[in-house]
Formats: sequence, structure tokens, C-alpha cells
Amino acid sequence: MEYLKNKIEVPLEKTQEMEENVREIIANVRQNKGAAVIEYNSKFDNCNRENLLVSRDEIEEAYKNVSPQLIEDIKKSAENVKKFAIEQKNSMKEVEDFEVVPGVFLGHRILPIKNVGCYVPGGGYPLYSTAIMLIVPAKVAGVNRVVACSPPMKGENKIHPSTLVAMDIAGVDEIYTVGGAQSIAALTYGTEQIKAVDKIVGPGNQYVTEAKRQCFGQIGIDFIAGPSEVLIVADDIGEVEYIAADILAQCEHDYQARGILITTSKELGEKVIGEVENQLKDLDTKDVAGVSWKNNGEVIVVETLDEAFEMANDYAPEHLEIHVKDEEYALEKLYNYGSLFIGKNAAEVFGDYISGTNHTLPTVRAARYTGGVSVATFTKTVTHQKMNEEGVKNIGEIAVRMAEGEYLSAHARSAKKRI
Repeated sequence: MEYLKNKIEVPLEKTQEMEENVREIIANVRQNKGAAVIEYNSKFDNCNRENLLVSRDEIEEAYKNVSPQLIEDIKKSAENVKKFAIEQKNSMKEVEDFEVVPGVFLGHRILPIKNVGCYVPGGGYPLYSTAIMLIVPAKVAGVNRVVACSPPMKGENKIHPSTLVAMDIAGVDEIYTVGGAQSIAALTYGTEQIKAVDKIVGPGNQYVTEAKRQCFGQIGIDFIAGPSEVLIVADDIGEVEYIAADILAQCEHDYQARGILITTSKELGEKVIGEVENQLKDLDTKDVAGVSWKNNGEVIVVETLDEAFEMANDYAPEHLEIHVKDEEYALEKLYNYGSLFIGKNAAEVFGDYISGTNHTLPTVRAARYTGGVSVATFTKTVTHQKMNEEGVKNIGEIAVRMAEGEYLSAHARSAKKRI
């Protein structure tokens, strides 16, 4: 294994100071509710609105400030995401009256969560695509109340119009103009204006992420999201220009984003490094993408694809692209990823916007134990059981003996009364 380009070791761990700041924000919102949220809105985003709920008039005004073409594109994106979400929902099967032993009937139901909060980032860019990815599957799942929070545009009292349009097209029920850790605290504990939710989904900056971590337990969350990342595995058939473009597409997210290439071809790796530098020259976002590539980019040469697949599974990346001759073999070997992009034409950017899969995905190796946001994120599987006298006869004495073995006499008595 050879590193043609290695990352610069920059500690990304949350600092103790940041954790304490978030803890103070949450405590303040719990105690002072809406007043604290409004105070933080003013302090962090120069937003001075008192009524955080976005009105229908504001949404209609937003439509006037978004091009008709973009509106149609957002609708098409939402349509594709909805189609796939419906297919996912149809694949989720309920169980009814499974007779585990004679007279004992088991089952499970798949129920939507009642109240969900969707955090839609809006700091550096108007990430309206995230509104689609969070709200559409929630509504397909059957969530009664889908709430969205997003920060205002800097120095203004309004959310970016394209984000409002996307939220509306996706089917949101309520929109609040608030971002940061304070929005997570408000969604968790509730304020005079914002009724608390049961689960919060969506990516955000390190303060949002830390707030979700601290509030988890009081509410459910999707996962703890870190910097965005793409890992590309390529043999000698890899398209240099495509790979470089995909790396930079990831790197422009923020200064911590990661673009990684693992290849069996040293020549390809060297060409990709050169092409990344070449494409950076006329990139509008080169100030961010260039720093991200310099600090976090990696190009690794390995002897075999098996070694590359093993490394990819260890990285467990958010986005995994494979540019290899034998795609079927690769599919057999790869299992840790948020979303997989197969072949040179399946650019990660298509998954971000329009192909229909969800782009809210696990990062920082969380793909080892969870997948991305889907219809299932907004549901819960709950079991039930019923039994007749034959069922009690078949399992009652076993329950008594097991309860007595744990010295739980009331448990044993409960079973004996049925017997």
C-alpha cells in the first residue's frame, strides 16, 4: 500500500468548550423557552423576528423569488424520492397471527411516528435538496406532523426562498425560522411557539450535531452526522476526469469534507491528483474545496481490489463509488457504506438531487451499523401477542420455572394464575 496523497491530521473531535456551550444553550431553552430561542436567533443569525412560524404568505412570496425552472426541478426531485420511498414502504411487511406454538399468536405492526422535526441546514448554501430528502419520506411513512426548522439567511429574517419552496413541495406541515443548537433544543423540549417532536432528523454543523447528541433519549434521532465524505474505488478503467470531479464535488461542502481514492493503478492515482489541481483552477468554490482537498484528501494505491474493498469496508464511507471492471464481484465484497454508486456514470451528485435515493446518510464510519434516512426512519415496529387456553398450557409452566429461576415470585404468580 502506498499513499500518493495523505490527509493532514487535524483533530475533528468536539472540544469540551463547544460541548459546554451547547449544554448551556439547551438548558437556557428548557428554562426560558421562546425567549431564549429568539435571543439566540438574534445573536447568531441577526434575525429579529418574534413570530418564528413561517406564514402561508411568506411561502407564496418565496415562489415568486424562485425561477420556474428550479421549481419544476424541485418537483421532479421530490417525485423521484417519493416513488422510491413508496417502494420502500411497500417492502416493509407486517406480521399477523404467527403461531409460534399452538395457541400462542404473535405479530408486529409498522406504525408511523406521530411528530417529526426535520433540520434543514442553510448556513453556507441554501440546501433545499435536504428538505426533500427529509420531508418526503416522512410523509410517505404517514407521519401526522412534520415540522421543519432552518436558519434564516444571514442578516435577514427569512429562510432562503428556494428552501421554503422545497419544504412546501415536499409536504411540510409547519416551518420555523430558527437554526443551530437552539432549534434542536426547541424541537426537543418545546416552546410557546414550537410544540415538541418525537424524533429529529437531518444534518447540520457541529453545534447542531452536538445538540442532537445531547438531546438523544429525550427524543429520537437519525444518527450523529459528521463531515461529508466520498470514497472511490477504481482499477485501471477509472475515468480520471470523472473521479476528480466527484472528489471536488464532495470537497466543496465544507473545510472538513473528505474525498478519497483507493486504486490498484498508481498511474491513475497520479493522474487524478493532477486533474484535481487542474479542475480547482476555475472552480467557484475553490477556496473551500481546495482547503478540504489539501487537508483531508487521500489517494491510496493498493496491490489488489480485494485490499481496496477491505479498506473501503473499514472506512465505511457515507458515499462509495466503484469504477471497476467486475462490478458484481465488488458488490459481493462491499457491505459498509451509506449509499453505493455503481459504475462511472453513477455520479454521487445524482444521488444528492434527483435519482431518488436519500442523500441523508451516515458519516464518520457510522455506516458500520446503520443505513441512511428512509421511510423506515419515520416508523417503529411494535409487537403484539394473544393466546388461548391451549397457548397458556403450552408455555405457562415454562414461564413459571423461568420466573422462579430469577427469584421473581410475582412474575411466577402472574403466570400460575393463568394456569
